[in-house]
Amino acid sequence: MKTILLILISKRKNAAVQVQKVLTGWGCMIKTRLGIHDGVMENCTDEGLLILELAGERKKMDELARKVSLIKGVSSKLVDLSIFTEPKKKTVKKTVKN
Repeated sequence: MKTILLILISKRKNAAVQVQKVLTGWGCMIKTRLGIHDGVMENCTDEGLLILELAGERKKMDELARKVSLIKGVSSKLVDLSIFTEPKKKTVKKTVKN
């Protein structure tokens, strides 16, 4: 199973520094980090999305999500993803006696 933390920042110029401080404090839990925002240079938008793959204890993941969402203009959501596969059928071997 993978646990992903989605963080939506509505006012990047105001909130990004605070978000970064929180993430730095919890950095050992962050396995992968991807930041996305629309536009570049003069057309850079003020809204951004962070996608974090987390590792570690669930209680700590919940606390990280809570702390980030306390920042004004920021919301977060933890998502658990897993791939379900069909269970393998057990084969029964028959022993033939001569």
